[in-house]
Amino acid sequence: MNIESLTGSRNFFLIAGPCVIEGEQMAMQIAEHIAEIASRLDIPYVFKGSYRKANRSRNDSFRGIGDEKALGILRKVGDAFNIPTITDIHEAGEAEIAAAYVDALQIPAFLCRQTELLIAAAHTGKIVNIKKGQFLSPAAMKYSAQKVSDAGNNSILLTERGTSFGYSDLVVDFRSIPIMKETGHPVVIDATHSLQQPNSADGRTGGLPNLIETIARAAIAVGADGLFIETHPDPDAAKSDGANMLPLQLLETLLRKLVRIRGAVRND
Repeated sequence: MNIESLTGSRNFFLIAGPCVIEGEQMAMQIAEHIAEIASRLDIPYVFKGSYRKANRSRNDSFRGIGDEKALGILRKVGDAFNIPTITDIHEAGEAEIAAAYVDALQIPAFLCRQTELLIAAAHTGKIVNIKKGQFLSPAAMKYSAQKVSDAGNNSILLTERGTSFGYSDLVVDFRSIPIMKETGHPVVIDATHSLQQPNSADGRTGGLPNLIETIARAAIAVGADGLFIETHPDPDAAKSDGANMLPLQLLETLLRKLVRIRGAVRND
């Protein structure tokens, strides 16, 4: 996978999957469903799944099924459906390990300024997707991207995922999409994490999934190159971030609407 394979289509590209790998059957089910839809709609598709969740509000939150097992499932998904895969890394030492299993590495928003992590990801030669920190201006993301490019890797994606608003909410400033596109790197909208409601009193992150379509439609209209979306057959039963995930059965309808918006923007 390279940047051109994602951005060469007339459509936006799609990064989608569960928040975390819960098991092989679930991952295969989601990947097969999305891959079939993406193929029909001519949308370049990357399967996303975290092999481990390092940033949890509570110590008793689900963190994963084991690194090696989850990374192995990511590789199986890619091989089974001939699709690229992406996963998060949290420390510099994880970059080379994860890169052996997936096609792209993702830098979590809270870690977007971590120099050693960005450089380690760059050195793998994989595409590096840097999620904009909830605390960071879109203009400042050029410095995160520069750390990767200065390390010899210009295969970079930048992802908008909302900005902290008070203690327990996020807002999306859609100016961030054209501002980050000034870096020359493709820009992605994370339409699910943008709707998180963090820092709740019970230590569980909430969300507003009913607004996923609103965020996605607006972002595609203002020129986002890619869409990031976490989805699950039963979000209420998901082991991580279920409160802001899109039910899998609603994905195709949403994508069809977004394809039409993309066509209008491109004057197709």
